[in-house]
Amino acid sequence: MLRKYSNHRTIQDNIKLGALTAFSAGMVNVASVIVFFSFTSNVTGYYAIFAQEIAKGNWYQGAVVLFWILLFLVGSMLSNMIIIHGKGRFSTYLTHSIPLGLEIFSILFVGIYLDFFYKDSLQETEVLVGALLFAMGLQNGLTATISNFVVKTTHLTGLTTDLAILISMFTKESNRHNKALVDKFHLLLSIVIAYVAGGLISGLSFAFLTYKTFYIVCFVLLIIGFYDYYKLYIIKKQYLQRHRQDPVSV
Repeated sequence: MLRKYSNHRTIQDNIKLGALTAFSAGMVNVASVIVFFSFTSNVTGYYAIFAQEIAKGNWYQGAVVLFWILLFLVGSMLSNMIIIHGKGRFSTYLTHSIPLGLEIFSILFVGIYLDFFYKDSLQETEVLVGALLFAMGLQNGLTATISNFVVKTTHLTGLTTDLAILISMFTKESNRHNKALVDKFHLLLSIVIAYVAGGLISGLSFAFLTYKTFYIVCFVLLIIGFYDYYKLYIIKKQYLQRHRQDPVSV
């Protein structure tokens, strides 16, 4: 899922990456709504809230919302910078894993803080919401960059529009046999289903695990990282076996 870049990725690579990251984004968004009454997987609504607060003269509230927007922006920018500057200097897997690791750390920080230190103050809430927006920015920047902007999983507005366009295109028979369009439809549909499933699981788990729900999100993200580590281990093992069997050809 992580070890391939841009046009070298197959539709299966993108579906796996899109489904798992969308599942985690859905979990984060629902959990943050339950705890903070705030959406954290996208910033679309925050632009409107920012304008509203400034129009009312609520400068502090406007500054907080702007801070959240900037954290999402910085997260996305940081992911892309790590990938483009790490390309050629480190392995593709390692380069792509760094933003994922930072995302896991940010979400884990929120989970631990809520579990042991949270006093339900406004200042704490503002910081923790910012940490989740930063994490979602990292995720969206990572998936968009390595998939050549095909996979975006933290928000569904544009994706729903694309899905609607594809469905309308499939009313024409020739388009139903277009592999590129069919593959894109399967990718978008898998992201939508995974996002909703993640939100559903998050809502159910929160009733029993409360703040520990964020640990489950971290576990899902770890699966993404270890999946590729395992695949690389298998590839290396197969290469060494071939080398032992036919050392002359190497």
